[in-house]
Amino acid sequence: MLPFARVSIIGLGLIGSSIARAIKDHLPTVCVNGHDVDPDVRETARALGFCDDVTDTAGAAVTDADFVVLCVPVGAMAAVAAEIAPDLPPEAIVSDVGSSKGSVLAALQAALPHNAIVPAHPVAGTERSGPEAGFATLFHGRWCILTPPADAPLLAVERVAEFWRSLGADIETMDADHHDRVLAITSHLPHLIAYTIVGTASDMEEVTRSEVIKYSAGGFRDFTRIAASDPTMWRDVFLSNREAVLDMLQRFTEDLTSLQRAIRWGKGDELFDLFTRTRAIRRGIVEQGQDDEAPDFGRKHD
Repeated sequence: MLPFARVSIIGLGLIGSSIARAIKDHLPTVCVNGHDVDPDVRETARALGFCDDVTDTAGAAVTDADFVVLCVPVGAMAAVAAEIAPDLPPEAIVSDVGSSKGSVLAALQAALPHNAIVPAHPVAGTERSGPEAGFATLFHGRWCILTPPADAPLLAVERVAEFWRSLGADIETMDADHHDRVLAITSHLPHLIAYTIVGTASDMEEVTRSEVIKYSAGGFRDFTRIAASDPTMWRDVFLSNREAVLDMLQRFTEDLTSLQRAIRWGKGDELFDLFTRTRAIRRGIVEQGQDDEAPDFGRKHD
């Protein structure tokens, strides 16, 4: 049995368009309506054809939906939820794909008190954005974390879980606050560091921009890939999850200071022990299938 018959996707960028494409591949009888606030994105989505209908307003997209997925920056969740509220069927389940959950859950519950809310975070993506960047296999073998409130109907939670399983994702369920602390260290802090390192390189007066680009080693290139992520989305993530991010940033700063001391005083054993522990984390990620073990991150060399 299909988890849903009529799915509405609000926000047709990388994640939204990938969901629509994945539905067409895995749940071809499901009707998919879409909307994006940007008229150019709407036209592109119509041309690409991954939705059955692309509406000019968010309300028109949800009028007959039984499942609505908000694929907009977390800072826009409250406004979009309020916009669709008058047209949303009371039986529709509402979810999202945001990278921070506590603030999103609060915003959706406030705007849509009569609907079941089951927030979700598919831990998948690329540095690219826009409807052209989406692809149907984005969620294959990736985790989708559900953070339903304690009073969420169990059937609604299971239907959302089954929806994501149908798109190829693995499901985990956790409390929203715990999610935000976990993602602060595994996703948000790495992005903050990448933005900082690339920004520092760009600002160095004694190193020209052409040298930064020409002589970039593999590690720096990986940071630039992360730092190329959507600026609106990540601005909103850092602000919406500020407490957890600041907590992890403080711990990172303390660890960085310790590392700085070890280098200054020539404590090679301390550096070796740290690098050995971190190498084991990398092996664990590869063993769980969350990345490729190909040398040099799978880069092709001439």
